[in-house]
Amino acid sequence: MSYKGRYQPNNPLKYKGNFRNIIYRSLWELKFMKYCDSNQNILEWGSEEVFLPYRSPLDNKIHRYFPDFYIKVKENTGKIKKYIIEVKPKKQCIEPKPQKKKTKGYIYEVREYVKNQAKWKAAKNYCLDRGLEFKILTEDELGITR
Repeated sequence: MSYKGRYQPNNPLKYKGNFRNIIYRSLWELKFMKYCDSNQNILEWGSEEVFLPYRSPLDNKIHRYFPDFYIKVKENTGKIKKYIIEVKPKKQCIEPKPQKKKTKGYIYEVREYVKNQAKWKAAKNYCLDRGLEFKILTEDELGITR
């Protein structure tokens, strides 16, 4: 199975955006798409349909961040709640430990971590201003074992 591809929803009316152009970039995203599409408590969802400006600490410029998902959920209490969701491996959510030898791999991990922190701060502020909640889902929340 490919790690990237197009997803065809079974319930296209639930999709907020162009349901003919839903792209997954990982098997974890595909798993979450299937969950959103089939779960009756997910009232609507979208994938990379929202973009947020953020300032990158790497170049101090404004960039656009496309969070992985938007979902509107009917919770067990009956309350309707909206979320912005990012799907990431747990190791990318933890600051890399300093190393004596600064390998290319280590430098890449640090840069990605710093960039993600800026994106997630922007997402939290965006959600706070609009009554949404920002969540990062890792393999733990997705029930994926390695």
